[in-house]
Amino acid sequence: MSEPEEQQPWAVLWPHAVQKEALDMAARLAGQGVRAGDRVLLTGENSAGFVSALLALCHLDVSIVLADPQLTSSQLTRMIDIAGVRWAVAGVTADRIPLPEPSVLDLDAAGPPPAEPPDEAISLDRWEARKDAVVMWSSGTTGEPKAVVKSGHAVLENSRVTGTYMGYRPDDVLAPLLPFSHQYGMSLLLIWWLTGCGLLVAPYRRLEPALAAVAGAGATVVDGTPPTYHGMLTLAARTPALLESLREVRMWCVGGAPLNRPLAERFHQATGHPLLDGYGMTETGNIALTLPDLTEGCGNPLPGVDVRVVDEDGTHVPAGSPGEIEVRTAGRLEGYLRPDGGLTPFQSPWFRTRDLGRLDEAGVLHVFGRMNAVHRLGHTLYPEYLERRAEECGAPVKVIALDDDRSGAVLVFFVQDTVHDERVWRSRFRESLASYERPNAVMTVAEFPVNRNGKVDTAALREQAAAILKNRTRSRDDGSRAG
Repeated sequence: MSEPEEQQPWAVLWPHAVQKEALDMAARLAGQGVRAGDRVLLTGENSAGFVSALLALCHLDVSIVLADPQLTSSQLTRMIDIAGVRWAVAGVTADRIPLPEPSVLDLDAAGPPPAEPPDEAISLDRWEARKDAVVMWSSGTTGEPKAVVKSGHAVLENSRVTGTYMGYRPDDVLAPLLPFSHQYGMSLLLIWWLTGCGLLVAPYRRLEPALAAVAGAGATVVDGTPPTYHGMLTLAARTPALLESLREVRMWCVGGAPLNRPLAERFHQATGHPLLDGYGMTETGNIALTLPDLTEGCGNPLPGVDVRVVDEDGTHVPAGSPGEIEVRTAGRLEGYLRPDGGLTPFQSPWFRTRDLGRLDEAGVLHVFGRMNAVHRLGHTLYPEYLERRAEECGAPVKVIALDDDRSGAVLVFFVQDTVHDERVWRSRFRESLASYERPNAVMTVAEFPVNRNGKVDTAALREQAAAILKNRTRSRDDGSRAG
């Protein structure tokens, strides 16, 4: 008796094949009592079931509340209370959702057959007209995460524009190596549906099998965060044949966090392909994207998206000068949910991103990171802008600023490097940075810590920076007492 074939840990989904599963799930949900306009929580790891559930909920014209599957029970409870969730479709987190059992559907279980025959085709028309089509939580990088409410039209129109601009084709196989439960991932699912191409569902949290899936499926477009590509290059250094197995990929796209130049250059040198950087936000959708023939910065703003850069007073800055990025787009939010569940409408035509960037003379957008200005020795500094300049010295850099009574702020530079020590980097920074921009301390690390969203964990770096400065102060004090 022969051994049974091992099941592939990944699948390529095509819209025509997924439609029946999505229609069956929509009929099951309707049979349980889910109705148009209900708030339904959707959470779970990337799976075919998640994709079917998203389409089913859109078809039923509900208000979809997206939640990361790694949230704690208390975080899920807060989301459910604020959003007024009545139902949930969930994967492995189903037991942590504080709703009565009949209100929670397991998205990975087959379930009973629908009581009513399914409709003939998935339709997004009613959902597109819904003002509260989706509720997503902002990343919370500048404070408590906010419940962002967006219309179906804002989400779908941004997906249509993105798909057309990037030139996705029906014969493409998209490979998102990032969670479907966030803005970036959801956008790619909708682009896949609208384009009619293939979608690879891979175990993106385990990079080695995920890349094996990309190769095995013949994926043509890959999306990931900067740490994803850093990990890919590390794997390729150990297994050179990896890059050859990925030759079908025609576009390597990156987002979710600023792309540093050393990583972009290493990737291009190793693969012969550029990393196509992009910029977007939960509140606005995709804003600017690079293309294979235009790889500067984050590219030009998408058609129909206006971008301007202003100073702290709201005054336009000249081309090439850094300032806060503001965006005007049809893909923007309707508003934020208050803690009591009511909507605070967003009425301004321009959205303040709180991100630091610049527009060059060709209209290309360059994004440095969050707008976290600090004042040091009489100068206004932006740590993210300093990072981009420090990276010209040859390695990824993260700058942490801590308050200081005497100078206004002290700076700790973390450098991702396992070859050179801190003295080498201090010397390089001394040559390229002004005296008021130079670090108080430098620390080399093998890898930056990463949070569950695939972004550098600045909170962890901040704790390390505080500990470094505390130890140095203690050492100086001990030396003074000994003397």
